Amino acid sequence: MKKHLRFLITAGPTREAIDPVRFISNRSSGKMGYTLAAAARRVSPRVTLVSGPTCLKPPRGVKFIGVVTATEMARAVFAQFPKTDVVIMAAAVADFRPKYAATRKLKKERGMPRIVLTPTVDILRELGRRKKQQLLIGFAAETDSVEANAVKKLRAKRLDMIVANDVSRRGIGFGSDTNQVTLHFSDAPPEKTARLPKSAIARLVIRRCLERIKTP
Repeated sequence: MKKHLRFLITAGPTREAIDPVRFISNRSSGKMGYTLAAAARRVSPRVTLVSGPTCLKPPRGVKFIGVVTATEMARAVFAQFPKTDVVIMAAAVADFRPKYAATRKLKKERGMPRIVLTPTVDILRELGRRKKQQLLIGFAAETDSVEANAVKKLRAKRLDMIVANDVSRRGIGFGSDTNQVTLHFSDAPPEKTARLPKSAIARLVIRRCLERIKTP
């Protein structure tokens, strides 16, 4: 039954250490992912939220797994994936991390440090490679060619749906309580929303998931 669907949702940023006090991260607040987890919990008692560092309180009744780095998020997601029906990757996972993190705080008196970056694991691409019956949804936070980049990601990573939004626009997206998105599907025309509260967008995403999931 659909009420027993197992949801896995990711949220927030990751932090990639430069030294013990500095890190590379991004502007994600985690609001969209946490709102999605709350919306999923309304239709299923089996919701897991994997989140990077945020100031948010996990929704009641949701299994919470806190992580910091992209590597930790990948490990947690891959462990949960085989026993999941719907995966919604709303987290803003860092694409790169410092190859070598200093063990002591870097001092400016010693000059400009040379920070070499290396790619992090592409969690969504790996999930697309591994998926069997799971429904896989991604997010595309873009600043230009928003729809084209989202469709490219949808196809390249074998997604069933991707939620695209223009984070260059002020007042929506990162840190905001509202957003305006376009849902792109592997099996249907795109669906563009008006500017809406993130709670309304979360409910829409969950509804579209329920329409597509294959259960008895």
